[in-house]
Parts: sequence; structure tokens; C-alpha cells
Amino acid sequence: MLYAVLHAVVPPVARTVWRPEVTGLDNIPAEGGVLIASNHLSFADSLVIPIVARRKVAFLAKSDYFTGSGVKGAMSKAWFEGLGMLPIDRDDAQAALHSLDTALEVLGKGEAFGIYPEGTRSRDGRLYRGRTGVAHLALTAGVPVVPVGLSGTADLQPVGSRFPRLAKVKVAFGEPIDFSGRFEGVAAGRARRVATDEIMASIAALSGQELAGQYNDRPPTP
Repeated sequence: MLYAVLHAVVPPVARTVWRPEVTGLDNIPAEGGVLIASNHLSFADSLVIPIVARRKVAFLAKSDYFTGSGVKGAMSKAWFEGLGMLPIDRDDAQAALHSLDTALEVLGKGEAFGIYPEGTRSRDGRLYRGRTGVAHLALTAGVPVVPVGLSGTADLQPVGSRFPRLAKVKVAFGEPIDFSGRFEGVAAGRARRVATDEIMASIAALSGQELAGQYNDRPPTP
């Protein structure tokens, strides 16, 4: 109910204010489980994609956003739940496994799940090598992957900024990638690597980013 209310209000207002340039919306299947795999430039990415998509897209968000106390904590929880976000404790040693389980649960319900194959935000604007969790989900759940190329979101909400700014944002949804039957007889690890690299190549073509050629790691904790 809360999602329906927020989604009826927030997206039209946001699109009016920021006027994002969106292409390829019809590439998102109207129903059924699907992975929305995007490059990652800003915290705002997880808001931009659900705002422009025509169906609910679930993303993971830090559990801290759901556990605050008092009125502020309650409002934060309501806001993120209303946007379809799902909590994940990133400091938990098993967080990666829990996130995959959560994603498979969402996909199993025939819903859309958003994922950033790079793992964390790019701090220099380059596109980093994809981690194979995205392919594991696609192959295990048997769902297509819609690649997404974002640009301008780093200016919309720069790292360290609490509120979004006016910025030109582009969102390009690519054609769905279906891996059904393509890796029969191929070792699981090899299949995941090849599928992930194909997904990242599609994202690169949509975003136009320079390839980093390596994995992206989280910045050290101060």
C-alpha cells in the first residue's frame, strides 16, 4: 500500500523536476522475474531506476536506514520501504550470501530486482569489472537480464551530499539478455564469468564509460 502511494506521487514529481532522458523502457518485461543490472555512480541510482521504470524494482539498501529510532527513524524506514528497498546488513560477514538469497526470493515471486555487478559505486567514473553474482542469479532463477547505462547521477547526488541537486541524468535500458540453454555442459564458474562479462559489455555500450579493467573495492573505513 505504501509503495503504491509513494510511487503514484514521487516519480511524476521527480520526472518533472529533473526531466531525465530515458530510452529503452520497453525493454523491461511487463511481468515475470527480471534482473535490472546497472552501472553504479551514486546513491541516487537506486532511486532513479525505480522512478523511471514502469514496474516495481527492488534494490538492497543498508539496514541502518530501516532501524533508526524516533520519528526520524520511522520516517526513514517508511520512505525506503515505500520505494521498494530491502534491508541488508553490509557489515555482516554473510551479507553477500544473504543478498543473493533475497534476490532469488524476489525473482521467484516474478518481480524485478536491481543489482550493481560492480559491487560498489565507481569513485572515478570508470566502469569496473563485474562480479559474477549477477550471472549466478540469472542462471539460477532462469530470468533475463536487462542492462542499464546511467550517466549524470554522480552530479545529481555527489558522494557526501545529503540531498539531490539539479543535474542532467540519462537512463538507457538495453535489450534483455536471455541465457536460457546457452551454457549446457559448461562448468558453472566458467558460465558465470562469461555471462557476467557479456552483461558488463552491454552496460558499457549503454553508459559509454571507460573500462577500468579491474574490480572495484569499497573505500577503506575511516
